[in-house]
Amino acid sequence: MAKHDFRTRRLYVAEDLEEGAELVLDRARSNYLLNVLRLEPGAAVLVFNGREGEWHARLEPAARRQARLVLEARVRPQSVARDLAYAFAPLKHARLDYMVQKAVEMGASRLSPVLTRHTQVTRVNLDRVRANVIEAAEQCGILSLPAVEEPVSFSRWLEALASDQVIVFCDEEAGTGDPLAALARIPAGLLTVLIGPEGGFDESERRALLARERTIRLSLGPRILRADTAAVAALALVQAAREDWR
Repeated sequence: MAKHDFRTRRLYVAEDLEEGAELVLDRARSNYLLNVLRLEPGAAVLVFNGREGEWHARLEPAARRQARLVLEARVRPQSVARDLAYAFAPLKHARLDYMVQKAVEMGASRLSPVLTRHTQVTRVNLDRVRANVIEAAEQCGILSLPAVEEPVSFSRWLEALASDQVIVFCDEEAGTGDPLAALARIPAGLLTVLIGPEGGFDESERRALLARERTIRLSLGPRILRADTAAVAALALVQAAREDWR
């Protein structure tokens, strides 16, 4: 039997959730349920807010062009976010959308845009990033939304990390080897996966990363991967090494 109900539509809300509560939805969310999904009154909707688990709700009509959800019962308790941060050099539009969505699907608990020497995109639409986070969580049964941080320079990002913070540094200059062997001794606690820009890391950035005791240099194979593809590959390897899928 499937662990989650993937047939019932899921909706993220910011409001507090409790049995018997009634949520009058704003026009955008009402339009999504009533006109885009074409749900009828009485239809079931799963609701979550990232704090109080997942709730079974019943769709009811409200005022004109609005919908109302009546919460009936909690069906899943709130899960604890994984200790897995994802740091990345921003990409352009659709590719950034894709990368954010996949990072959420792969279990990232924090998204950190890092502006490296060769980063081509220096402005990040954080509202768009958060919208992609919510969309991915709604579609994939995720209850804990990753935090989205403000973009910072590579130097500031590195300085802000605790000395015991483990970085999985995905380095295009690393020699090809067994990535799972490299990740075999990942310690418990917060872990950050770092993916660079399309132009790769600057040599000074590489030296700074490798100078840290708790940096794991990781090869993603003999081919140069696009940054969004590298995100999926690296996060999958880390989750496999940490036995997230067992």
